[in-house]
Amino acid sequence: VSLVESGGGTVPPGSSLTLSCLISGFSLSSYAMRWYRQVPGKGRELVAGFGSIAPPTTYLDAVKGRFTMSRDNNTNMIYLQMNDLKPDDTAVYYCNRPTGNYWGQGIQVTVAS
Repeated sequence: VSLVESGGGTVPPGSSLTLSCLISGFSLSSYAMRWYRQVPGKGRELVAGFGSIAPPTTYLDAVKGRFTMSRDNNTNMIYLQMNDLKPDDTAVYYCNRPTGNYWGQGIQVTVAS
């Protein structure tokens, strides 16, 4: 099982970024998946997640209306579209498969002027 995030970076407030998570070793259509984030000194925070079947997708209140999680079962990819980014969104973002507790290596997102 492998989860590899990409798409992070440093952007000014109000910008958009799309994080990607390339999945290998299992079929995405069979598992729930989640995005977490973590800032130094704090625990990991659940940002968004969906079950193995169709949505609904759940979101952290702080990102509702700005972030959208999606999946492509054909390419085994999940995405986190992040719009109107705020400095408080600065964190390391992780892709997670809760079954078996698999994690990606994390990708830094920094929102700063």
